[in-house]
Amino acid sequence: MLVRDAMSTVVLTVGPNHTLRQAAALMSARRVGAAVVLDPDAGGLGILTERDILNSVGLGQNPDTETTAAHTTTDVVFAAPAWTLEEAARAMTHGGFRHLVVLDGGEPVGIVSVRDIIRCWVPAKEPAPAL
Repeated sequence: MLVRDAMSTVVLTVGPNHTLRQAAALMSARRVGAAVVLDPDAGGLGILTERDILNSVGLGQNPDTETTAAHTTTDVVFAAPAWTLEEAARAMTHGGFRHLVVLDGGEPVGIVSVRDIIRCWVPAKEPAPAL
């Protein structure tokens, strides 16, 4: 199975001057765990994840004044839609992260997460029991 088969095509993009609270609200509303940060001045794409926001809040930083630019990962590993899920999982394991931005022709077309890969590898047969 390929990344294109597993990825979410909902790509939330935010700017470098969004606050962490704004980014978190947008991520929550769209039910995604990562946002692509578009910063034309920095010359490329970055990624902001729920873990980045959690780390900032855990350090006592104010999500109303902290900007995404200060918490964006800019040395991003990108995936291609034609990668296998094994290649994506290997990249995530090697890099220690849970999301890959998927590029096609230099443009973000999706995000694949560990959860997406697990859903493909272990299809749900019936709903999990309620706790």
